[in-house]
Amino acid sequence: MSSLVLLLIGLGIFLFALRSKDEIHRIAAMLTGTISLIWGFSLAPLSFQLVFEIISVLAAFFVCMRCLGCGFNQD
Repeated sequence: MSSLVLLLIGLGIFLFALRSKDEIHRIAAMLTGTISLIWGFSLAPLSFQLVFEIISVLAAFFVCMRCLGCGFNQD
C-alpha cells in the first residue's frame, strides 16, 4: 500500500513540475519526484516490478527497431 502512495505522489510531483514555469522549481520537483518514484518502486511487490520491467524492455526494443529503419527510404 505504501508503494502505491509513493508512486502516486511521485507522479503528482512530476505533473506539478511540468506545469511549473520557474526552472529552479521544475528541477527541484523533478528530483523529488524521481526519488519518490524510485522509493515507491523499490517497495512495490515483485510481480509489479517484473511487469513494469518487461513493458520497459519491450518499449525500448520497439523504439530502437523503429530508429534503425529511419535511415532507409521506405516508400
